[in-house]
Amino acid sequence: MALELRQQVKLSQQLVMTPQLQQAIKLLQLSRLELAETIQQEIELNPVLDEDLSSDGEASSDSLAADSLAGGDGEPPVAVEVEHTADVRVGENESPLAEINWQDYANEYEYAPSFGPREENDLPSRLDILSQKPDLQAHLRWQLSFADLDEEDLEVGNFIIGNLNRDGFLEVDVRDIAEATGCSEETAQWLIETVQDLDPPGVGARNVKESLLLQLERLGLGQSLAASMVRDHLHFLETKNYGAIAKACGCTLEEVFAAVKVITELDPHPGRAYSDEEPQYIIPDVYVHKMGDEYVIMLNDEGLPRLKVSAFYREILKNGSAAPSDTKDYIQDKLRSAVWLIKSIQQRQRTIYRVVESIVKFQREFFDNGIAFLKPMVLRDVAEDLDMHESTISRVTSNKYVHTPQGTFELKYFFNTAIAGQGGESFASESIRARLRTIVQGEDPEKPLSDMAIADLFKEEGVQLARRTVAKYREQLGILPSKLRKRPKFRK
Repeated sequence: MALELRQQVKLSQQLVMTPQLQQAIKLLQLSRLELAETIQQEIELNPVLDEDLSSDGEASSDSLAADSLAGGDGEPPVAVEVEHTADVRVGENESPLAEINWQDYANEYEYAPSFGPREENDLPSRLDILSQKPDLQAHLRWQLSFADLDEEDLEVGNFIIGNLNRDGFLEVDVRDIAEATGCSEETAQWLIETVQDLDPPGVGARNVKESLLLQLERLGLGQSLAASMVRDHLHFLETKNYGAIAKACGCTLEEVFAAVKVITELDPHPGRAYSDEEPQYIIPDVYVHKMGDEYVIMLNDEGLPRLKVSAFYREILKNGSAAPSDTKDYIQDKLRSAVWLIKSIQQRQRTIYRVVESIVKFQREFFDNGIAFLKPMVLRDVAEDLDMHESTISRVTSNKYVHTPQGTFELKYFFNTAIAGQGGESFASESIRARLRTIVQGEDPEKPLSDMAIADLFKEEGVQLARRTVAKYREQLGILPSKLRKRPKFRK
């Protein structure tokens, strides 16, 4: 059979992801902060886009809605007027800085006399009260600076402090310190002990055991029963096997309980008290307010730049403009990108609103009464209600939060599996976990409930829950097993 080249015409249907569609999908799954950053980047890259700084109550003459931009022939409408910036003129003998009251910016506190009665202007200015919380390394270096050390030893001590993790534990050994700083291992060990003498107690240890022993020594209990338990029987302490500890140490349970009480008052991670990590606050994307018997949904647009098309570039596209054709083509292309971006953002906001509206409809009892009334719901339920694809609902609910009368939740929180109950009734897995947490919080700490006992309690409430399911939910909530939750009876 001879091989030959041949041309053939064939019709086929194929789904093509255009750049505009890819951008719309990307915007849909962005969080609120990521969306604000993306919009700001588009403003910097696209000269046609401007931020509309007009007030909410005023209609900007340069604001351009996406729907009105889409013309049938692809040519966007052109504005009639162009916005001009007013000229600012300064007189020959007038200074532009004359109206500034420099007294407001003066740091009067630095020049105030240090004697005599204090007046109102002697108070610290705004610039003098700015402060920053010191972290663990800064706190330790400040203490080390008061030690009687020469420059070489101080450098080694700072190296040791710089190798402490957030828990205050040393992550390098003596040999590594000696090789990195050029000192002897004896000097490195002496400086490690010097750092361990600093505040907080237990800092500079290699592990939890050494940290607890350092804290006991600081309390004068280095040779006590508590120190012996930490040093030799820490594995029994972890499992709360107090009988084995009493047998190994040759003491009574009362003495063991007294030592355990001392140990539980220590800090196993002394460095965390000086953590400089800032809390991450959640800014809701949507607010759901109850007004009367109805729920009102409000999108949080605060902080999101309001977009408009520059009047200057729209003027260039006028028929009578003398701009070159290449310039007009470039501006036309950027204008199309701006139109699509505005359309995509508006579509994103409408989709989020519709999804939250559907969630409120399905979870009305949760919004009225709380987590115990959360219903089982999957992405397919909302997708069928809104006639959308499940992947679209998944993108909308990712990394987005809603503020409700019951608290602030991620949109993914409302989608959970069903747990079978008696009489054909089903319960949401998240409400079951919340109920499990409530049961454990209300149990007798001296007689904690086992997983089987908790399963029996759920059965009495009409929820069919196996023991292994209780164990799985308990681990997801970070709750210890019953033998580790048991609290000993401390003697007074």
